[in-house]
Amino acid sequence: MKAVLVGITLLAFAGITGLGYAGGPSMKDLNVSQPERDVLSGRVIFSTICIRCHGVDGKGGGQLKFTPPVADLTSPAIQGKLDAKLFKSVHDGKQNTAMGAWREALTDDEIWDVLAYVRTLAPEQAGGMGSGLR
Repeated sequence: MKAVLVGITLLAFAGITGLGYAGGPSMKDLNVSQPERDVLSGRVIFSTICIRCHGVDGKGGGQLKFTPPVADLTSPAIQGKLDAKLFKSVHDGKQNTAMGAWREALTDDEIWDVLAYVRTLAPEQAGGMGSGLR
């Protein structure tokens, strides 16, 4: 127990003094807030690009049909995923699905904006999950 407390104290001290640990961020760096995401911009991008496969409501009823079917973006399975996981799916694509990588067509900020919009697609009965990025 003492070894754990000493380790935690050393990590905290390294962060406070700005020395960091193993090349990681200092405590000060961890408090930087993420930029506000633009849901309106995300909606425009979604309606220009994503709507073809995911449909107007994000449930997968788009013009194009695939096997396996495209993801229902309103489902608990999608809405329950962490933002980083969703970002990776859009950025890098999903193997063995029709979801291609969008890293060449969209900037990281545009992908984050789309994800902010996708969060608004969550059903209201989901307990407010559509309120923003996690």
